[in-house]
Amino acid sequence: MKLNEIKEIIKMLEDSDIAEFVLENEGVKLTLRKKVAFSPLTVGGQSISQSTSSPVSLSLPEVPLLTPVTSADAEDAITIVAPMVGTFYRSPAPDAAPYVNVGDIVEVGQPLCIIEAMKLMNEIESEANGRVVRILVENAQPVEYGQPLFVIEPA
Repeated sequence: MKLNEIKEIIKMLEDSDIAEFVLENEGVKLTLRKKVAFSPLTVGGQSISQSTSSPVSLSLPEVPLLTPVTSADAEDAITIVAPMVGTFYRSPAPDAAPYVNVGDIVEVGQPLCIIEAMKLMNEIESEANGRVVRILVENAQPVEYGQPLFVIEPA
């Protein structure tokens, strides 16, 4: 098989809807695959076309990261909630110390935990100065969007 023939096959594959092409000829096996676009994604009744090369941006309803607590905690305590769905981790690595423990004093911008979403590690930072009163999620547990994670007593 000559290089020009392979180039023609590649061109035909690019111009077609074929995702994979296999050719065996005289003991030579040629396998060609192209990136495949995903099926249209439906969100809120709208169809969104997504391919592997262009990301889709979805807008989620605003959930405040700070929510007053209505439990037996301090009257002015604040709950830090999960801004996304993912897996909750208390430390930056399995063998590392947790970012915070109950009783620790935290400042605005200080990392509290990590939420892993789609293989991306997202640091969740404190949005209030104060003392950590409660940690509401166990390490390595899945969390939902808006789920309470920490209770902070303002300082």
